Amino acid sequence: MRENRPKSRLLALGSAGALVTATLIAGAMSAPTAGAVGRPGPDREAKGAQVAAARAAKAGIHWQDCPADWGLAKPIQCGWVSVPVDYAHPYGKQIKLAVDRIGNTGTEKERQGALVYNPGGPGGSGMRFPTRVTNKNPIWANVSKAYDFVGFDPRGVGHSAPISCIDPQEFVKAPKADPVPDSKADKTAQRKLARAYADGCGERSGAMLPHMTTPNTARDLDVIRAALGEKKLNYLGVSYGTYLGAVYGTLFPGHLRRMIVDSVVDPARENIWYQANLNQDIAFEGRWKDWEDWVAANDAAFHLGTTRAAVQAKWLQLRATAKKSPLGGVVGPAELISFFQSAPYYDSSWVPIATVFSKYVAGDTQALVDAAAPDLSDTAGNISAENSNAVYTAVECADAKWPTSWQKWDRDNTRLNKDYPFMTWANAWMNLPCATWPAKQHTPVEVKTHKGLPQVLIVQSTRDAATPYEGAVDLHKRFKGSRLITEKNAGSHGVTGLVNPCINQRVDAYLLQGTLDAKDVTCAPHATPKP
Repeated sequence: MRENRPKSRLLALGSAGALVTATLIAGAMSAPTAGAVGRPGPDREAKGAQVAAARAAKAGIHWQDCPADWGLAKPIQCGWVSVPVDYAHPYGKQIKLAVDRIGNTGTEKERQGALVYNPGGPGGSGMRFPTRVTNKNPIWANVSKAYDFVGFDPRGVGHSAPISCIDPQEFVKAPKADPVPDSKADKTAQRKLARAYADGCGERSGAMLPHMTTPNTARDLDVIRAALGEKKLNYLGVSYGTYLGAVYGTLFPGHLRRMIVDSVVDPARENIWYQANLNQDIAFEGRWKDWEDWVAANDAAFHLGTTRAAVQAKWLQLRATAKKSPLGGVVGPAELISFFQSAPYYDSSWVPIATVFSKYVAGDTQALVDAAAPDLSDTAGNISAENSNAVYTAVECADAKWPTSWQKWDRDNTRLNKDYPFMTWANAWMNLPCATWPAKQHTPVEVKTHKGLPQVLIVQSTRDAATPYEGAVDLHKRFKGSRLITEKNAGSHGVTGLVNPCINQRVDAYLLQGTLDAKDVTCAPHATPKP
């Protein structure tokens, strides 16, 4: 399940019916010769990464004003970092990664380097990160005094050699088929769509697909670190960005200075990625019920029922109505799931989604159509949405070997759908292209502690839908000396961006002073949204 979606979907995750440097630079300067890199063996990529980082450290980044159509006004600056498509062949084809930054707001004496950010996905762009400074986000005011805020588009994303799998206007066209199948014929139709999507990825982006892996993005991250002139990386990763951080920490433990991972993907090999998506389905159902309980508790504002069961009945009625006749001709069950799934993702969506739902029940269908339907006139947004879905699919399909047996997919998702119907089938169809993927599928990195790894700060809410809590517990065990902050009885995805002094103060202390609590910490939940 993915983070960046079209405007009509409230910028939440998923695409429900859519198809759905001293140590490093010093080491890098004595990098192996081309001949040494060419020798076969498991360390070819590691040697290639050294070559690429040495090259980047020498070249640096030519910072300049960002292109006008990127929406990143001065004093934010943009630049490019070249990386090899294939680290086993570092002198082969290169691509350019877009990066941006804003300098620290404090004095030169206060500066502690660059803080590099990844928001997740796979397929999310980090280029908006410096706007936390220009928009004067109070949560990040202290940290921004000490750090340059650096964002980037990962390989394949946005401005960084973007990949594509289908015509963007076709990708967003609605209504799509109801993800929940009524018959074998419905499943056959969805399987055909998934295979066609996988084939489209191969046709439109085939040369990049074998190299669209998390380990390669981690190597890219190290090249960016070298290009920035940083001896060690300071990193903040959210959602999928936590898995990227976990892989980076495994591959480059001595190149890390400080790392925060927030809302954690379970990095266990057997979890990447088929099982991770099944686990999401269970967690989504739990958080969906949390939202319904909140709506019921605020019946005076929304008039959707005073119990979870009453709210659920109205949801099922809406779904049935849209299935029979798509609202406005464009909003069917698939579009409804894409819109409503923002609620289990983010508490910030609780009020807007309940408000639109309430208006619909009161007779205003247009408000829901405007919120949930794609905007075919937003060609730039649709290109971005299609690209981010393509990267999501390409990375998850390339990172690991997926089941190829339809019987397994059918059995697992039929079983889960009985108890966890909100997201199960939508999520299945979104990931099914991986069953017929036209490019190499790799073996995930064994995430663990190696010499040089600093203490990592892990932040997680117990009821997160997209990255269930067990992921944080597992990474905590794997990274020795790490500290886990648990936000209890909360479930918003992306905890460090929310106002919760118990968490905010510890993030500041870690990034500014390098201090962590002597043991793990449990925090009370952030404030519940008010209608």
